Amino acid sequence: MRIVAVVVTYNRKEYLLKNIEALLGQEGAATDILIVDNASTDGTQEAVASYCEKGQILYYNTGANLGGAGGFNYGIRRAWELGYDAFWLMDDDAYPYPDALAKFIQAHEDLHGDYGYLAGIVLWRDGTECRMNKLQPKGDGTDAAHPYRRIEFSTFVSLFLPRQTVEEFGLPIKEFFIWGDDIEYTRRVTAKKPAYMVPESKTLHDTADNVGSNIALDDGRLDRYRFAYRNEMYTARKEGLRRRIYQRLRIWMHIWRVIRFSNGKKREKIRLIREASREGKSFHPEIEYVTPVGENE
Repeated sequence: MRIVAVVVTYNRKEYLLKNIEALLGQEGAATDILIVDNASTDGTQEAVASYCEKGQILYYNTGANLGGAGGFNYGIRRAWELGYDAFWLMDDDAYPYPDALAKFIQAHEDLHGDYGYLAGIVLWRDGTECRMNKLQPKGDGTDAAHPYRRIEFSTFVSLFLPRQTVEEFGLPIKEFFIWGDDIEYTRRVTAKKPAYMVPESKTLHDTADNVGSNIALDDGRLDRYRFAYRNEMYTARKEGLRRRIYQRLRIWMHIWRVIRFSNGKKREKIRLIREASREGKSFHPEIEYVTPVGENE
């Protein structure tokens, strides 16, 4: 099985270099490394030049900031074109444990390849589970035939994605730009195929804190929340009435949190939540496929 780690980066060369070293240090399984650089301006290309010269990584500069969604769309398509059998997705601040890939390979063999994707456990700096990457079991998640738990969705931090899944379900929606693209994509897959948590495959996610995203307490990234609420509304609209009702209740809960807990920018945050959610009702991006629809049927 030819595997490639697809890593999206933007202006975080210090994190990226740690990520590359963690990938090069995998034990018991081999992976190529494909770096998707969203036109960084911090010297990222120069920082990875020595790895390119040694043939240790494949480096692609997109020429523009495509966001995380566009970066993964670009990287998965390029990896598919290069003929890889599986794509190991992650951000530049993700540092897989030395046996993380080997545990995925073991799960792939145990499951006889019968899955949509595999997701590892993501930990924060202190060893606790990273809240923004917490996996959601599907039902009780258990299966007597193997130790892997079924899940509803996953983020793109240490996601093991087989080639056939990409051929069947297409690519992440690049128009999402940032936030929610991974949830939409993985829910798209698990609506039709089982996906599993692999508890022994672990990755450290080097985020600034371990509180996840919370607009009520976050005054510095409001532009990103506009994408989040728009994208979440699109996903809810696509999945049907129950999901739309859930999303509407979630919006009101977030507005209440802003009123109750925000120290400032309350009006701005509430307006953003409402406006972005309305945008999501008329947001109609198309899903791209690596092969013509029906070709692999």
